[in-house]
Amino acid sequence: MILRSQMLLVSMLLLIGESAAETAIVEQECRRIAGKLASVAFTECMDRNLQLTDGISVKDAPILIKEYPPLLDQRQPVGRVLLIGGIHGDEYSSVSVIFKWMRTLDSYHSGLFHWRIAPLVNPDGLLQDDSHRNNANGVDLNRNFPTRNWEDEAQVYWINKTGRNPRRYPGPGPLSEPESRWLVREINTFKPDVIVSVHAPHGIVDYDGPQDGPYKLGRLYLNLLGTYPGSLGRYAGVQEQIPVVTIELPYAGIMPTPAEINNIWLDLVKWLSQNLPVSTMADENRYDMDPS
Repeated sequence: MILRSQMLLVSMLLLIGESAAETAIVEQECRRIAGKLASVAFTECMDRNLQLTDGISVKDAPILIKEYPPLLDQRQPVGRVLLIGGIHGDEYSSVSVIFKWMRTLDSYHSGLFHWRIAPLVNPDGLLQDDSHRNNANGVDLNRNFPTRNWEDEAQVYWINKTGRNPRRYPGPGPLSEPESRWLVREINTFKPDVIVSVHAPHGIVDYDGPQDGPYKLGRLYLNLLGTYPGSLGRYAGVQEQIPVVTIELPYAGIMPTPAEINNIWLDLVKWLSQNLPVSTMADENRYDMDPS
């Protein structure tokens, strides 16, 4: 079956060409993001030069990424970092803060790390009139990853531990949702050395995986929350042994101050530089973010 979005894309490609069609789709999504998030202007979104992926949401919205690849005339990166936000659509700040960090990388990407960044993994959850934690099928994407014994544990946990809380519904099966399938494909293809996932509003740093996570990022301190059936932390961090740093911002609807956004970034890059294969201080952590 050809999806509606695929038919529309084919039509656009035939009419205006591939490059122009991709730009038009990104522009449309930037308008929707700027219309929802007061802290991300349309021009700011467009200036990040986001790109299409093979990922689409339940409602055919594209999942966009920005890649900061190795610099050909400089050193090889010491590691690959997958940075994601907006898994939960009602955590506005988790999307907005990534746009601020991308602005910093646009100016100061040194090539120390190979970054792949998806600021909004759950566009349907965010970009509706009443933003919702779950995707358009009512599934909590952070309970839909293929952890071991998912079939035996996920539904039981949802029923017995959450009382069938619709905000925690794990879905009918692991990877039942196009957004979680895309993220697992991305992990398998990109093969990150670390995954950084931004959430809100617990105001802490969580960590799952081998070795130790960062003790603090800005004013956020390490507080291990544990993992859940189908969660990204249990799937990638525990099962696949890919370190997962979860940044829980203090508020879902209120951005940290520019200084705190910058401090979280500086501490994150410092931790990455000390814990990825080569312990070298990054150029990225020598610059303050433009507070405007």
